[in-house]
Amino acid sequence: MSDTHYDLIVIGAGPGGYVAAIRAAQLGFNVALVEKRDTLGGVCLNEGCIPSKALLESSEHFARTRHELAEHGVDVGEVKLNLKQMMTRKEEIVSKLTGGIAGLMKKNKIKVYQGAAKLLPKDGDTCRVTIRADKEQELSAKRILLATGSEAIELKHLPFDGDKIINARDALSLTDVPKRLLVVGGGVIGLEMGSVWSRLGAQVTVVEMLPQILPQTDPQIAQTLQRSLKKQGLDIRLKTRLDKIAVADKEITATLNADDKLEEVICDKILVAAGRRARTDDLNLEVVDLQPNKAGQLDIDENFQTTTPGIYAIGDLVAGPMLAHKASDEGVVFAERLAGQAATINYPGIPAVTYTWPEVASVGHTEEQLKNKGITFNAGKFFFNANGRALCSGMSDGFIKVLATPDSGRILGVHIVGPHASELIAPAATVYSFGGSIHDLAVTSFAHPTLSETFKEAALAVNKEAIHA
Repeated sequence: MSDTHYDLIVIGAGPGGYVAAIRAAQLGFNVALVEKRDTLGGVCLNEGCIPSKALLESSEHFARTRHELAEHGVDVGEVKLNLKQMMTRKEEIVSKLTGGIAGLMKKNKIKVYQGAAKLLPKDGDTCRVTIRADKEQELSAKRILLATGSEAIELKHLPFDGDKIINARDALSLTDVPKRLLVVGGGVIGLEMGSVWSRLGAQVTVVEMLPQILPQTDPQIAQTLQRSLKKQGLDIRLKTRLDKIAVADKEITATLNADDKLEEVICDKILVAAGRRARTDDLNLEVVDLQPNKAGQLDIDENFQTTTPGIYAIGDLVAGPMLAHKASDEGVVFAERLAGQAATINYPGIPAVTYTWPEVASVGHTEEQLKNKGITFNAGKFFFNANGRALCSGMSDGFIKVLATPDSGRILGVHIVGPHASELIAPAATVYSFGGSIHDLAVTSFAHPTLSETFKEAALAVNKEAIHA
């Protein structure tokens, strides 16, 4: 067999693609991975999850040093921002992790091809792909996995120019702190990036068309986060849209529309964070009789196979939340099912996190979803301002909410706004995924003092049995 023929070709080296490649190789498949970037890791590692968290962490250190250390008895004098060093640290983290993935490819004997991949018509049962790089090369395989991820949605009246009208990728690489930043979209990306530049000194205005930020989130959680962000200086405009802009040399005049009341806002840059769409344009799908559905994604069966035999898809290319860990889970399950294993994914058990301050995290159902399904439930809440560890750390905004069945106490959903919610959601996701109940938590000992005690207290509060409430 040709040395360019494989059991599996994976197109896209993001958190779905490279994980699928590794798991398939572990299971004995001969795997090739195709990536058009010079580095592996996809959007998540190169221009999304990781660099944004590096800046969020650095900006939080800067803000806390300026505003909170004195309360702890630490006097530091004048605090200066070194944005260049902050960006350098971010790039070093990304470089370390992308290099780590490259090492994993070698360890698992996965052949990596750098270049843009296009599908070719199938030759019988054989799938084919061409790679455009320094020279064009053709590969073939029994199966091809599409894992090309997603890209920022560009609005017709706000085309990206990389300077005044920017996307999240651009916002991660600014060389100066904008004096006035207008963010279009009050979702995860808009709030995270708006938070970064607000902490670093920008005057940030967030425009959201819907009645709440984070539209898919529990309303009480969203309202609590909005109050906290307002205290931090963010100006959040709900039920407001951006109608038009006028761009001058040094500033932009944006016309905002709130219930037909127009207002002009001056800004230096506009960050458009209006969602993401599946990246399929360059794959040449039509030659294998594939066509995106109305949502712009690919339809698949329970084994992730598209309507064309031998062609599979995972991650942002298919239905479900556009989350890196969802894509990774799908990559593992795809490979294991390919090997004949009975692997499954508990989709409701996939947690969602927003890395603002305070953080937001959730797993399972919201109250609204349960009501719409006619499912009876009880709710328990516990606030971080009654938790000793939260008060000691100076981070006590927010609460945990637990939803459970009235009879067995089985947990139906957990929603958190507060310190380190991204870490606290992990035990909640575990209990939820295994069908655990508030009674399981009641007999579990949580170390004291810890933030995790709030989870137990919220579970006890479902039946009004919380000790410290």
